[in-house]
Amino acid sequence: MTETPRSFDPNHPDDVRTTQPPGAADAGSGTGTSEVETSRPEAPAAPAPEPARAPEARQVTRAGMVWAAVACALVVLIVLIAFILQNQEYVQVKFFGLEGSVPLGMALFIAAVGGGVLVAIAGAARIIQLRLAAHRVRRQASGTRTR
Repeated sequence: MTETPRSFDPNHPDDVRTTQPPGAADAGSGTGTSEVETSRPEAPAAPAPEPARAPEARQVTRAGMVWAAVACALVVLIVLIAFILQNQEYVQVKFFGLEGSVPLGMALFIAAVGGGVLVAIAGAARIIQLRLAAHRVRRQASGTRTR
């Protein structure tokens, strides 16, 4: 269990501040000023603990990213296989005049893959559009520098 920090209390013996290190109280400066001293038993000097070092930063590599992506893809594939195997009832499917019966799990899997393909096509079109715009900006910037 952790203890919550308490506030500074000038009357508490642990919170009294000394202006001289312990053991140097009798050396005195002879100025006559009253300094608050504590009467603590002197403990043997322990070596100062080393400052805590920050943990080394881990570098993200392409190989590490690929490994993580492959591991995630394998988990997703295992879940998909379990879903398809548990949904083997045949259902009637109609699409643009075509008609047939396929297992429910396969029909949903095919629909999901089709949706993913549509999203990939839209994303690829947008990436191509942005690359062309960036290429035009670079070409105009290099053209104005030479003129």
